[in-house]
Amino acid sequence: MGAEEEEEQKGVDLKQEPTRSITQPMTQAQFLSWKQHKDADASAKKAEAERKRAEDVVVGKVPMNGRELFLHEPWVFDNTRY
Repeated sequence: MGAEEEEEQKGVDLKQEPTRSITQPMTQAQFLSWKQHKDADASAKKAEAERKRAEDVVVGKVPMNGRELFLHEPWVFDNTRY
């Protein structure tokens, strides 16, 4: 509250929207660069999530789905044993 009261005393309206500067439109090269960085970040996050899930499956923190069970314990699906 102290900062707001000081600003009001100075005559500054806090609710006033800041002025927007006119910016140049983004070029195609800038967009492609941004998109490449965005895709790289997304794929890095996805790879990290997959790595963490694989570690959790091995430890037993989360249950395996069918594909993970087939990859880690294929003997479960061996019908020649029956």
